[in-house]
Amino acid sequence: MTNPVLQPNQGSQTKQGYDFSGVEESLRPNRPEKRILNPLSFALMFAGDGVSLGNMAIGTGLVVAGTATMNLLQTIVSLLIATTIIAGAFLINDGFGYRAGVPYVIHLRMAFGMKGAIISSIMRGVPAIIWYGFQSWIGATGLSEIIKIATGGKIDSIPISFVILVLIQIVLSLKGFHTIKWMNSLIAIILMSAFIYAFVVVLKDHTPVIHSTWVEAKGTWGIKFWSFTMAFLGNYAALFLSASDYSRELKEGVSAPKRFLMYFTPVTVAYLTVMSLGVMLASATGLANPVQGFAKIVNNDYITFFVSVFIVLGAVGVNLVANIVPAAYIIQLFTKVKYKVSVVIAGLLAMVSFPWKLIQPGSSDGLRIFILTYSAFLAPITAILVVDYLILRKQKVEINELYNPHGQFSGLNMAAVTAMIIGAASAFIVVDLGWPIGLIVGGISYYLLNKFGFKQSVFKKGTIFEK
Repeated sequence: MTNPVLQPNQGSQTKQGYDFSGVEESLRPNRPEKRILNPLSFALMFAGDGVSLGNMAIGTGLVVAGTATMNLLQTIVSLLIATTIIAGAFLINDGFGYRAGVPYVIHLRMAFGMKGAIISSIMRGVPAIIWYGFQSWIGATGLSEIIKIATGGKIDSIPISFVILVLIQIVLSLKGFHTIKWMNSLIAIILMSAFIYAFVVVLKDHTPVIHSTWVEAKGTWGIKFWSFTMAFLGNYAALFLSASDYSRELKEGVSAPKRFLMYFTPVTVAYLTVMSLGVMLASATGLANPVQGFAKIVNNDYITFFVSVFIVLGAVGVNLVANIVPAAYIIQLFTKVKYKVSVVIAGLLAMVSFPWKLIQPGSSDGLRIFILTYSAFLAPITAILVVDYLILRKQKVEINELYNPHGQFSGLNMAAVTAMIIGAASAFIVVDLGWPIGLIVGGISYYLLNKFGFKQSVFKKGTIFEK
């Protein structure tokens, strides 16, 4: 039996001849013949995103005062729990974008309304901008190493490298997914090869300390275990929330099981590889910044040069997928500017996001706290979108109404905004478990508020609670 949620061109309704002339082209429904990602390029896109310095920094964060918080077995189990949930979350939230071809900022209107979408999109846009800045800052440490080696040490400035790298990414992202398709596929292949080499280099001379610090660590299956599981999960919370931004570019005819594997396999392989390397680097050097850690281990300018190139590529790859395009769509929602202008604005905002505050020489706790905090807000939004589309509307939506400034979805759905606030507030009760708490409470709250509250809401039209 096929899953109707994941089949394109079923359930959602579109009136022929609707005038989209007033809508920026990148925000219009993406027609099947214009989609550019096949299953392989789609999977490689997420592999390229998974080879992330942020993921590596989470790995370095496992090592505190010379001892890993979790041992090797606990780390693997924690990560597999997280990536299974990540793949499942992608699968249940990307169906509307896959079928209708609409981006996340338009998808939001179904549950929140046009006015409410502005509020909820901020919760996705702010983390995207900060992550953009953070990935660029870490990548800039690699670019700084490259420039220092190339100039014989005459130029050694991370801030200058940071500005240069952001400008490069602005240029690359002007073409959107047309660039992402080939760039991230290339990055995924190159970086996975590079990190396998890095594994060998690190293990060659540092196996004893890695074994004692991480493999043989006592670790814990308690709250710290689940806290890091939520950090692993939270690192992708923004991506599967805006799953429509990616699924709208995937060609038609991909089954549900295959879609799940297209998320699970690249994310798990890339995440485990990169995060494990981060743990090993922190074990061997005591440094939370993976770039600086590798530079300390490899006292060879040639190797450091090439590794730094790979690190820069990793920063670019993850930003293209996870941060720049979603941020650009959200900026378009606010400003009505063209896509290319919104890309430039996103880059400028990333420059002033103070990303260096998230990770210090001896600790990446700031990064973990940042992830847990914003994921507490994103979890209820994810639940609200899923409940609204799958349960309340039974996957039947008039797509053109999402673009109609005077239609059903033009206002503010207080049920969605209230449920988001309730879910986020509950998540902060236990921050380390904020994502699952926010998800469950937000989803249940939205269902109950629709059933028992806001009796005259126009957003109930087309739902199971319509009277």
